[in-house]
Order: sequence, then C-alpha cells, then structure tokens
Amino acid sequence: MALTVVSRDHPFSHLIETLKTEKHPGRKYFSLQKLEDPRYNELPLSIRILLEASIRRCDGFYVQREDVEAILDWRQQQGSAEVPFIPARVLLQDFTGIPAMVDLAAMRDAVASLKGDPSLVNPACPTDLIVDQALQIDFSKCAIQNAPNPGGGEGQAAPIKSSPAKAQPHGGSGCRDQRTCSKGSCSDAPTTSGRVPSVQIENTPLLCPFHLQPVSEPETALRNQEKELSRNKERFQFFKWCSKAFKNVKVVPPDIGAIHQVNVEYLCQAVQAQEEYVYPDSVVGTDSHTTMVNGLGVLGWGVGGIESEAVMLGQPITLTLPKVVGCKLVGSINNLATSIDVVLGITKHLRQAGIGGKFVEFFGPGVSQLSVPDRTTIANMCPEYNATVSFFPIDDVTLKHFRQTNFSEEKLELVEAYLKAVKLFRNYQDPSEDPVYSEVIEVNLSTIVPHVSGPKRPQDRVEVSTMKKDFASCLNEKVGFKGFHIPVEKQSALVPLLHEGQEFSLAHGSVVIAAIISCTNNCNPSVMLTAGLLAKKAVAAGLRVRPYIQTSLAPGSGMVTHYLNTSGVLPYLSQLGFEVVGYGCATCLGNTAPLPSAVVDAIRKGDLIACGVLSGNRHFEGRLCDCVRANYLASPPLVVAYAIAGTVSIDFETEPLGVTVEGKEVFLRDVWPSREEVQHTEENMVISSMFRDLGEKMEKENKMWKNLDAPESTLFPWDVKSTYIRCPPFFHKLTNKPCPPQPIESAHALLFLGDMVTTDHISPAGSISRTSAAAKYLTSKRLTPREFNSYGARRGNDAVMTRGTFASIKLQNRFIGKAAPKTLHIPSGQMMDVFEAAERYQRDSIPLIILAGKKYGSGNSRDWAAKGPYLLGVRAVIAESFEKLHKNHLVAMGIAPLQFLPGQSADSLGLNGKETFSFSIPADPSPGQELTVHTSTGKSFQVMTLLESKVDVIFYQHGGILKLVSRSMIPSQP
Repeated sequence: MALTVVSRDHPFSHLIETLKTEKHPGRKYFSLQKLEDPRYNELPLSIRILLEASIRRCDGFYVQREDVEAILDWRQQQGSAEVPFIPARVLLQDFTGIPAMVDLAAMRDAVASLKGDPSLVNPACPTDLIVDQALQIDFSKCAIQNAPNPGGGEGQAAPIKSSPAKAQPHGGSGCRDQRTCSKGSCSDAPTTSGRVPSVQIENTPLLCPFHLQPVSEPETALRNQEKELSRNKERFQFFKWCSKAFKNVKVVPPDIGAIHQVNVEYLCQAVQAQEEYVYPDSVVGTDSHTTMVNGLGVLGWGVGGIESEAVMLGQPITLTLPKVVGCKLVGSINNLATSIDVVLGITKHLRQAGIGGKFVEFFGPGVSQLSVPDRTTIANMCPEYNATVSFFPIDDVTLKHFRQTNFSEEKLELVEAYLKAVKLFRNYQDPSEDPVYSEVIEVNLSTIVPHVSGPKRPQDRVEVSTMKKDFASCLNEKVGFKGFHIPVEKQSALVPLLHEGQEFSLAHGSVVIAAIISCTNNCNPSVMLTAGLLAKKAVAAGLRVRPYIQTSLAPGSGMVTHYLNTSGVLPYLSQLGFEVVGYGCATCLGNTAPLPSAVVDAIRKGDLIACGVLSGNRHFEGRLCDCVRANYLASPPLVVAYAIAGTVSIDFETEPLGVTVEGKEVFLRDVWPSREEVQHTEENMVISSMFRDLGEKMEKENKMWKNLDAPESTLFPWDVKSTYIRCPPFFHKLTNKPCPPQPIESAHALLFLGDMVTTDHISPAGSISRTSAAAKYLTSKRLTPREFNSYGARRGNDAVMTRGTFASIKLQNRFIGKAAPKTLHIPSGQMMDVFEAAERYQRDSIPLIILAGKKYGSGNSRDWAAKGPYLLGVRAVIAESFEKLHKNHLVAMGIAPLQFLPGQSADSLGLNGKETFSFSIPADPSPGQELTVHTSTGKSFQVMTLLESKVDVIFYQHGGILKLVSRSMIPSQP
C-alpha cells in the first residue's frame, strides 16, 4: 500500500492544495485549514500531526472518517477514543529488527511457493535499520585497563597514572618514554575488559593515557572490526542482503553510530516529500531513545517488534487518543546554570506532575532559550517521567539547527513553507498561537539553579550559592551521611605544603582532585563546551590551577575530544591541567592515581577534610582516595571553577575565583561564558562538524561492509546449520484463501496461570539457562554454554525462541505450585519443560489453550510473547483481562483472545485446568461476540471474544497479519 497515492474517491481529496514555493513547484499537501473547523486551531500541534496522518491515510478500512472526527474532537475524546496512526517511517535497531526482516524474507518464500511474485514483498512503510551492535573489545591500544569492579563497588581498581603538570614535548610520532608505563609499550594487546570502545575520530590524535604522547596510527579499530565481522558475519550478511533485496529499506552499516544518534543526526527529515506529496515526518522505533526526535519537532516514540512489523506491513498503530500536558516555560535561565541543570530541573518538575502515558508539549517564551540539543535531551528522558513523548514544535531555533546539519536551503524552504501552511510552525513568543491543553504545568526557568552533590552521597544536592555555608555545617555535624564532626577550634587549621619547590597551604575544603568525566554528559556537548570556554577565559585572565591538584579529563568517547578540538578549547583545558588521560570510566570508579606524598602527609597531619570534585556519577566516601573524605559531583565547568578556586569553601558571588599576578581579583561571573556564546559555538562549530563527519561516513561506508559478500538473490538462501537465522514456520501450509476457523475440540490447557503474567514471563530476553529446552537445542548444534548468548541475540531463530517461550524461572504455573519454567503434561501426568509438553501435544494433534487471570501480557511489548505461543500450538487464551497491546499482538498472530464474563474466573467456575475445552468461533464473528465453552466435566461457561473491530476479525480469519499480507500478493486462482 503506497504511502501517499491519493485516489479520486479519497474522502478528503477536497483538502488537497499545491504548496507555493519557488524551488519546489507542484508539491501537494492536505490543507487542514480548509477544514474550516475552529477546533483545529485549538489542537496541540502533536495532535495536529495525528490528524493530518489520519486524513491523508483515510481508506475506509484501516482509517475511517469516524477516526478523523474523533481526533478533531480531541477535547471531548481524549483519554477514551481509540484512533489509528500510520507514521511516516519505521526505525529498527539490529537486535529487534532482525525478526521483522526474517519474517519478510520468509514471506517471500511463501509467496513464491504459491506462484506469486516474491519481489512484491517489501515494507509498505519506509524502514531504516541501524546496525549499531555493542562492539566487544578484543584488542586495545594502551587503553586504561580497570581491574574488574562491576557496578563500581568498593574494590580498588588499577590506578591511572597521573599526568604531569606540564605535557611532555611531542618528539616524534610515537610515545617514546616507555620505561615508566606499567602497560609496557603502546602496542596492541588483547584484553578481556569488555568495555565498549570509543570511536576514533579522524584528525584527532590517539594519546597514550600514561604519557599523553600521540601514538602511531592504530590498527586497533581495524582489528576489532575484523573480529566483529567474524563474530557477526552471519547477521551482517543477512542485513546486507536485506539492503539489496527489499525496496523501502535502508540499512545503516556498522561503525556509523548508535541508533538514536543516527536517527536525530541523519534520518530526521522534519517534513517528508514522497512522490508529489508533502507531509510531516513521524516515526516509531524499536529503541527506547526514539523519543529524542521529538526535540526536533518530529513526532515519534518507541514500540515493540510486532507493532513495528505491523506498520512495516501497512497496518496502523492503534492508540488511545492521548491527553496532552502543556509544559509552559517562562523566566530566564540562571547565568551559572548549564544545559544539564536545565534539563534535570525540567525533568524533576515533570516527574512530580504525574504525567504517565500522556503526551507533553512545550510552549511559552522560555522554550526559545533552549538549544536543539537541550530539547532532544529533555525528549530523550521521557522514560524518567513516564511520558509517551515530549514534543517541541519546530521554530526558528530548529530551522537554524537544520541549517547546520544535512538540510539544503531548498529543503529548508520546503520545511518552513509547509509547516506554516498547516500551522505546525511555532513562534513561542506569541501567546495567541498557544493551543488548548489537557492541563498546563508552568516551569519558571529562573528557579533552576546549579547544584553539586555531596559530600558523601550523590542524592544529597547542594545549591552552589549555599555551598560555602553547607560545607561549614558538614564540618560541625556529627559523623553521618553528611557530617564530619570536626572540633570548632580545628576548623580553621592551615597546614603548610611544599610541592615542587613552591609553598602552599591546605585547609578544610581544599580541592586536591578535580576530574572531568564526560560519560554522563555525552548526549549534550554544551556542558563540555562551557567548561572549555570557561578555561579559555580563565587562562586569558591569567588564572591558573595550583599544581598539587590532581586534574584530569577522561572523555566518554573520542567524539568529545573531537568537538573540544574543533571548537579550539582543548589547549586551554590542558593549560589548566585538564589533559586527556584516556577514554572510559576512570575517577568515578576510584581509578585515580595516588596523590603526591606531600599532599597526603599534609592532609593527615591536619586531619583535614580534603575534597575531590568530579563530573561523574559516583562519589561515595573514600572512593577517589582514602584520604579524600569529601567528594562532590559537579558539572564540568564547575569542576574547572572549583579547581581554579582551590577550595569548595567559597561563595562565587562575593569572593573572587582567583587573583592574577598583577593583584586583580577575577570573579566567576567574569569568566563564565554566556548561554548565547556556548550555543553559538555548539551550533556553528561543533554540530556542523559532527554532521559533516557523519555524512561523509554515510557516503563512503565501512570498507569491510562494502567488501562483505552477500547473496544477490530475490529469495534469501537460508543456512540450515545456522543457529542465529532460520526461516520461521509462520507460513506453513499457507493457502491462497483462508480456511474458515475450525472448531477447537478437546483442547488441553498448556498452562494454568494467575494474575499479572508479563511478557517477560512469556518470552524472557535474558541469558539462556544451561538446563533449558533452548540450551538442549543449542547443545545439539555443538555449541558450548559460553556460546549460547541470550534470547535477545537469537531472536532470528524460531527454534530457540519457541523453546524459550514460558522459560522464565519466575513463571508461576498453578499446575506446578511453584515458580519454574515447567508444566504438567495432563495425559501422562508428567512434569516437563513447557516446550516439551507442547511438542507432545502437537505430535498427538491435541489443540492447546492457556488459562490466565487478570492483566495477561502486561509489561513491555515483545513480539515473541505472541509468536512463541503460536508456534507452541496455542489456539486461544482465556483470561479475566488482557493488557490491550498484548491482546492486539495475539490477534495479529491468529490466536483468539477470549475473556471470562465480568465477575467470573477459572476459580469461580470451579475449573482446575485439567479438563478439556471445546468451543467454536464463527466464520464471520461479530466484534465482542459471546461464545460457549464446553468442558469434559460437563460444565459450560460463556466467554467474550476480544475481536473488537473489523480489522481484528479479518486478521483472525486469515490466521494473522503475516498470512493476510502474503495472500494479498498471491495471484487470484480462476
């Protein structure tokens, strides 16, 4: 089904207009203004996107006129009406995308077997599949090697060598001083650390973290890529075949970037222009970070595998018309507040508001102060406050951002003209454009102030403005979560310190460790840029960091070094002692070098509460160093500020940050960069560079991917020996036309379950137990337990996934009486694995049902939670109630969801589950029709079929959506 082809009898063809642009003549669009309905101007902009999609895709079957009217009447229908939504595109990552693509490949086989044209089997919706697998390190180049310390416990890891106060001169291309390197020479060495490596950015030198000298151009990345190719060759070959065989599928190969980054940075279109029509970009994706695109004005959220597969096949997502919470931003952002402060402040307000399952849409004059990276970060944190989306309508700030990315001037003209024509463009300064919301939450940005956390626990937040006072109270308080109980007479102690021939003094609150670890700040570069620009201004003002303070910069990835280099601030950080020591977790894990002995002696002599300041996420007492008892988490620029000040006992408003050699006092406000300065640097230097590099990567591809052999055939050549990818039997015995539903006679209950059976119980995604049915299968394929991998990694193999169905060790089956992945084979009375029992039932041609309590199928969406029971032979599930999404999945696989009548249950009806059950579903059932179930004990009871629409009925009649779509591509028989 084409996305934008509009027939002459389209019910809303009278709304079609031609967009007036110089560079895009002839482009058509549905003008929602021509509805001439005052309700449209009151709709939140996110709801207007749902309305446009319903009008454009109204076909009388999947989307009906009644759906359009329900969305238009959003103020009355919100929270109750069920409406369809067909997004503009689908986003898949490799783990969740592989079963969908495997199903399409199997569908081609089925269509070909019935004399159809398999090349017609393609996604109906444009689909992007990003191969962003987590790279496993097998080789490293003089990288920081941490001792095993999972979860960051109290075990002491191998220390990082401290960098000298001044960088050694770069003599030659290699790191030469190897006598003091505990790792030996800076050469490739195998490692089992399992740490995800950073991407090496072109034109950014790789530094030996122990000498800060450039090392020779590494072969490390190449060797890791070769190992990854060997480990994942089977999957990669299948993905590459998909990219060639299917239309409407774009595969982004490995080594380009993570799925959410590629989605935001490259795939986002803002406005789609397909064939001759223009319409809003929108997306559903199988990744929790999909919501980031809402920061760019693109409506999108995460879904499960079976929903994404259904959209790929042309079926809409059904959702309850959401309530939309308007988040009004007012006031001006505090000068010292970083983007992370703002993001966390807004997130805190939303979390406290209780907005679970709702849309959030931002408006108000304060929105214009947020950069696009700020907005995408807030949108990315939807799971933190349980919203479905956090939507930022496109404005001038967004257009400026697009201009720095991959948008041409022609595309920008199209985007702006279309959005303004349909009133999807916002001027946040104009309150007359504000729509009506379900409720409004107002956030005053001026109330968001910078904080640090400490001195012992990350949850103890302290406003920077009260830091000096709070630290003084910590000295007085009894020893506890915050207190140190230092006698009053000793609180003003000064201890002399001789370091490298210079005299200093230490006091309570003196900073001795200052570490910037950007792992928690990577998705928003502005905080690191703020630190860099602060360092630049501080150096220009003549400020320095005392040489005894152990400073370090450990970026989370090479990308951070890249944009610090690009913006020109890295040398200034280095001049203050913040030199790159390596990539990965360091100081926050306790991996810090020993302090100079003179510093340690001074601290112990005065029993001082010395301080560490770091930008990581862990800082429990004594973790950084056993003699550093007070440790504070702070934003990267505040780490620089406290390092320059040399103490945490400072009021930045009234006390100078430092004094120049000329005796001039320099305050923090004198060197702190403005938000405008940071945003200008971010947009014009960093983002444009990042997007240019990404575009070049996309253009030239990965050499190994390009050289990877992949089949050229229309049909995929399945490898019968594969344990990762198999042709699933969903199309077994597929016929040209559906057979009428057969009566279910003398069915046994495979399982007798209670309330709240989740999709994790039905289809676990974790590791494969050595005693499970899946393990037995893999062992028969000569795999060792170390090679089992997880159920999630083997989603493309139905033999593993079917055996993994109901394999959760937490499954409470009433036949067993305890938590175990077992069931009772009723005819024999034997207890066995669920798969083995189902296999015996199928061998004896005995149909199966499942008995369950309330909320069957709760939890996360999981495609194999419906596919698995189908392949086990389950024909129906009888439950007290269903999680709606999972109920839809069962219907999509051809399993009948049947519900006990209100007030009834298996217990109230006296069922023990060991009866046999017989019932018939009519050939043309009515939505919500009641059926009579007869049991072998003579009892009968009524159930209601939860086939709630014509679409549900048709899916069930065909045995599921996969078979329905397959039959639509098979030529009619005379």
